[in-house]
Amino acid sequence: MALDGALEPHVLDDQVSKTTDSGRKLPELSRLEDRLGHRFRDRALLETALTHMSADPRRIASYQRLEFLGDRVLGLSVADMLFTTYPQAEEGDMSRRLADLVRRETCAAVASAWDVGPHLRLGEGEILSGARKNKAILADACEAIIGAVFIDGGYGAARKLVEAGFGERLLTPATPLRDAKTALQEWAQGQGHPTPTYSERGRSGPDHAPIFRIAVRIGSLAEAEAEGRSKRLAEQAAAEAFLRRQGLWNEGAEADHG
Repeated sequence: MALDGALEPHVLDDQVSKTTDSGRKLPELSRLEDRLGHRFRDRALLETALTHMSADPRRIASYQRLEFLGDRVLGLSVADMLFTTYPQAEEGDMSRRLADLVRRETCAAVASAWDVGPHLRLGEGEILSGARKNKAILADACEAIIGAVFIDGGYGAARKLVEAGFGERLLTPATPLRDAKTALQEWAQGQGHPTPTYSERGRSGPDHAPIFRIAVRIGSLAEAEAEGRSKRLAEQAAAEAFLRRQGLWNEGAEADHG
């Protein structure tokens, strides 16, 4: 099988491009390095991070191992960023944001922003199938590049890369938060208000199935109250009621009340 940029002796000259099986040339890696904001001391790492297993009969020289490492570095970097950016957030809130930021679709979007596709080394079959725009492959390459930067420049360089690629998405997640308490807390923080506080205002129903009434207050703003079959559910409902009153929670929003 003809290979797209199959592994060859590594060439460090920025002006030399690898030729594909169809005669086309892959863009110079220095352009990709400019977009990444990292100049590799060991260019072979970046070449490996861009090599799909279809272009490597040995498989071991593809980006799979770097992807494995990069996935862990990405998770640590994003967790670090969340911990620093949202000092009042609970563990569950940060976990939801982490899952949103490291999912395949987000990694693929970051790789697309880096314009990784044209640099990928692919087998002929993958080229014909349009793999340069395949989200799964782009996501894998994104993580592999992060792993390569980690090896080449250490955690500081890798975190800088993640912050540049994922930082804006960390502040504006691609998917709406389903947790009304989280959404309310972040809105309050963004508006310079104090952290929301919740207090029980009463309970009704039989002892084995009580219904709790909870009020949420943010500074001097008017409270909002709601009921639920547990304190947690009542707090979520109160937060949602507050958001609805402020025009920040519409009918299409999904609250995680489970």
